[in-house]
Amino acid sequence: MKPQNILYIMSDEHNPKMLGCYGHDQVQTPNLDKLAGRGTRFTAHYTNSPICIPARAAFATGRYTHETKYWDNALPYDGEIKGWGHRLQDEGYRVESIGKLHYRHEDLNTGFSKQHQPMHVMDGIGQVWGSIRDPLPDERPAKMLKETGPGESNYNRYDRSIADEACDWMKAAAKSDDDKPWVLYLGFVAPHFPLVVPEEYYNLYPLDQLPPRKLDTDEGYRHHPWLQRMDDYLQIDRHLTPERRLQATAAYFGLCTFVDHQIGRVLDGLAECGLEENTRVIYTSDHGDNVGARGMWGKSNMYEESAGIPLIIAGDGIPKGKVSSTTTSLLDSYQTIMDGVGLDLTPEEQKLDGESWFELANTKDDPDRVVFSEYHAASSPTAAFMLRKGKYKFIYYVEYEPELFDLEADPEETSDLAGDPEFADVVAEYEGYLREICDPEKTDRQAKDDQNALIEKFGGRDKAFNTGTPGATPVPGQGHE
Repeated sequence: MKPQNILYIMSDEHNPKMLGCYGHDQVQTPNLDKLAGRGTRFTAHYTNSPICIPARAAFATGRYTHETKYWDNALPYDGEIKGWGHRLQDEGYRVESIGKLHYRHEDLNTGFSKQHQPMHVMDGIGQVWGSIRDPLPDERPAKMLKETGPGESNYNRYDRSIADEACDWMKAAAKSDDDKPWVLYLGFVAPHFPLVVPEEYYNLYPLDQLPPRKLDTDEGYRHHPWLQRMDDYLQIDRHLTPERRLQATAAYFGLCTFVDHQIGRVLDGLAECGLEENTRVIYTSDHGDNVGARGMWGKSNMYEESAGIPLIIAGDGIPKGKVSSTTTSLLDSYQTIMDGVGLDLTPEEQKLDGESWFELANTKDDPDRVVFSEYHAASSPTAAFMLRKGKYKFIYYVEYEPELFDLEADPEETSDLAGDPEFADVVAEYEGYLREICDPEKTDRQAKDDQNALIEKFGGRDKAFNTGTPGATPVPGQGHE
């Protein structure tokens, strides 16, 4: 593949079902739809952990959470484990970021030679209270949907400024005479909560025209016991009126369109600067969002809405209009970027598990590729692990019964097959794949031991329970969002 620039765009909390090109009949994402039309769209793409910091550490390093030990949002990536950005720096490539990274601190070398308007965890410590899991307290009612509907949040203003900065950056890059490709990472916050969006986007989605809730707990759906324990701890949906739920959904849809608009501005700027022909574009997200499905909001579980994420790649050498069902994950970012700029993997890098999306786009769909995700963070009583291979998706919960879904026959994950004797061999097979990657019980214990040590560092459970930003990470220069 010819070495070229890479524009890597990552949003935050984008449910993969909620784009026009992924089949949603209401959510308007014309710019991402256009990008998919001139590139390849992957339909089985996953985060390696459905929460910000572990997912972003996997993205940076090409390693699983149980390898990096960045377990949750109180253990942010600090650059100690080197990633693809460090390799680019060592080789003399220009590698910069604009926007949300959600690492520990701007002053640390996390693989970018320059960070523009970086957004990192508050005070360098993140959400220490989220590390309290051993045992999980009875409850901590979340306030993530305290505000919903039309309006203007700090996040909205920040995302606009990110798009502005990116357009200015590319104008300058177009005038550079450096013959080496550059890599620009662009981090938007939308559609992450607070679910507040400018009125022009909110009004696109009238409340009386929104789709019904999937697996509605008010209509008899019962959670898996692991998820029920999480719901009893968070208590988000049970305190929302039906109207507030609709407002939250409309605002989330609006945020998907809002971030699509900002991305469209950037892609237009790329073309106007004459850089489109020698720049490959990647779009993905760090994790998804439940958006009310199963009575859950935010992320933090292994269902498609939360663990699934969109992936679109476009540019020279990438098939146009292709849809690939090969399973992929954020872990592949390392090999993808090396491939895109023309760097061979070192012997150490060849030990990493990922593969280049550029290569996968140009090969026949691979039904046997295994993708893995894990969760050891806020509100979970024990670790959860997800393994996707072919049509089956296996979810393993430490100390709880597993789940198995046939995503070809049941893409909405409405029928758990794990307890059906006819699928006992499939459950055993997929648990075997999981245990080849890690020992789930030992990993759960290691995560909790590390989190307990962190809690003691902050003065014990009582103090830790009130330490760290209580909700969404604030934008640079602002207080709590």
